[in-house]
Amino acid sequence: MEAIIQEIYSGVIEGNSTLVKEKVQEALSAGIDAQTILNQGLIPAMAEVGRLFEEGEYFVPEMLIAARAMQGGMGLLKPLLKEADVKAAGRVVIGTVKGDLHDIGKNLVAMMLEGAGFEIIDLGNDVPPEKFVEAARLHQADIVAMSALLTTTMVNMKSTIEAIEAAGLRRKVKILIGGAPVTESYAHQIGADGYGEDASRAVQAAKALVAA
Repeated sequence: MEAIIQEIYSGVIEGNSTLVKEKVQEALSAGIDAQTILNQGLIPAMAEVGRLFEEGEYFVPEMLIAARAMQGGMGLLKPLLKEADVKAAGRVVIGTVKGDLHDIGKNLVAMMLEGAGFEIIDLGNDVPPEKFVEAARLHQADIVAMSALLTTTMVNMKSTIEAIEAAGLRRKVKILIGGAPVTESYAHQIGADGYGEDASRAVQAAKALVAA
């Protein structure tokens, strides 16, 4: 069992999607349960990818490739985890704010969060405040994560927080923001709870927010 979990772990770090899917299937056929594969294979592998990124050994392309390999494995595990009623680390509604069509950074954060055991509701890009509110209410989100790549669209993060407040949901959800022009001081200024400078730090921030 240990050997196959190790192969899944290594496959994710190397970004070998085909191998990860193959080994996850093999592990399931061998009777290893989905939660063990997730907790001992995929989640530690994505944590290591985050560490390699912070150490400067991995860059965004390597992170993306590793995250895609992880998602290949997750695709096979998701139905089984749902069936077994395995609780996620938290539920995150994520999207790029209104007026902003950039989604590479947001997609990477969503994949890294999924790799850390969070359930992701991805609203895509150009998301108006009311759509964030609706999704947060419908899915009973723990976190609303917003991304902006343009200084001109950053203001829509503030509008979204205001809309969440107006809907009476502010006490129930934590707000996490990020994106190239976004700073920690801007996060404080608009009343966000957390800030992710990059995908790896966004995961750390999300973990801290649900722990709090």
